[in-house]
Amino acid sequence: MAASMNSVVSLTLCILVQVFSAGSLSQENVEEFFQSGHTNNWAVLVDTSRFWFNYRHVANVLSIYRSVKRLGIPDSHIILMVADDMACNARNPRPGTVFNNANQHINVYGNDVEVDYRGYEVTVENFIRVLTGRLPPSTPRSKRLLSDERSNILIYMTGHGGDGFLKFQDAEEITNVELADAFEQMWQKRRYHELFFMIDTCQAASMFQRFYSPNILAVSSSLVGEDSLSHHVDPAIGVYIIDRYTYYALEFLEGVDPKSKKTMRQFLRVCPKALCISTVGTREDLFGRNPDNVLLTDFFGSVRNVEIQENMIALPDVSKTFNSTASTCRLEHCTPRKRPVQLSYVSQFPTEF
Repeated sequence: MAASMNSVVSLTLCILVQVFSAGSLSQENVEEFFQSGHTNNWAVLVDTSRFWFNYRHVANVLSIYRSVKRLGIPDSHIILMVADDMACNARNPRPGTVFNNANQHINVYGNDVEVDYRGYEVTVENFIRVLTGRLPPSTPRSKRLLSDERSNILIYMTGHGGDGFLKFQDAEEITNVELADAFEQMWQKRRYHELFFMIDTCQAASMFQRFYSPNILAVSSSLVGEDSLSHHVDPAIGVYIIDRYTYYALEFLEGVDPKSKKTMRQFLRVCPKALCISTVGTREDLFGRNPDNVLLTDFFGSVRNVEIQENMIALPDVSKTFNSTASTCRLEHCTPRKRPVQLSYVSQFPTEF
C-alpha cells in the first residue's frame, strides 16, 4: 500500500511539473486568476424576530437564502437561523408556506429549506458561538461555520433594532460592541478572508460603527435615527410580508447569474432614498479592495476558479508501470502471487462552458 501511495504521489508531482514547465501559466496570470484571494464562500443568515406580525423578517431571510443557493452556495456552507416558524403558525392561511410578494408567486419556504437554528435556539450566545467557532464538541457539522482564512463570508441580519443594538426574540440584545469583538475574534482565528455584513433593521448603520477588523465591507438599510420600513401588505395573509431594502436588494439579485460581472458597488446602490425612504448606509474604510472591482458573486456566489488549458500533456502509460501483490487463500493456507493491475485515467469532470 505504501509503495502504491508513493507511486501516486510521484505521478502527481510529475504532472504538476509538466504543467508549469509548459510555461502556459505565468506568475502574472496566476495572480490575476486568483485576484479575489478566496477559495470558498459561506453565508450566515439570521432572522432575530418572533411573533406573527414579524412575518416579513422571516420572508427577508428566506429570500436571501434562496438567492445565495441559486447563485451556487450549497446548504453545507449556509448557516440559517430563523427565530419563528411562520410556515407553521396557526394564523397562516396557507400552512407550510412563506411568501415575499403579494401575488404569492414564490414560496420561499420550499422543500429544500434547511434551517440550522430554529425557534429558541436563535440566541445571542449561539450566534456568537457560531461566528467564533466556540461550539460544544457534540454540535453537528451542519450547525458549524467551518470557514478558514480563504473564506469569503456573507452575514445577513434582519429584525428590530435601535441605536447600537439588535433585539433577539424580544428577550435579549446584541450590541454593536459585541458584534465588532466577535468579528475581531474571527479575524484573529483566521476564520475569514473577506466579510460582507448586510443588515436590514431600524438604525441599522449603528451596528457597524464599532467595527475595527480588516477586510469588512458593510451595508445597512438605514442610518442612525432612521427607521427601516416595510414594503407592502398581502391582504390574503394580513401582514407586511417584506421590508423595503431587502425587497429592492432581491430585485437586483434576481438579475444576477453565477457568471455575472456585476459589482459590489452596484449592489451598494440598489435602494436610493426615493425607494427605501430610509437612507442606505455603507462602510468601506476597513475593506482592502475597491468595491468597483469586486464581483457580486465573490460574496453571493460560490467560487469556481477553473481555467481551461489547450496544451496537451503527455502522461506515462501507468497501466504497464505498477504491479500489486494479491493473495488467494483457501482455508488457513495462503499463496501470494503477483498480477498486473490495470490502471486508467478517470475522465475529466464535466465543465460548463
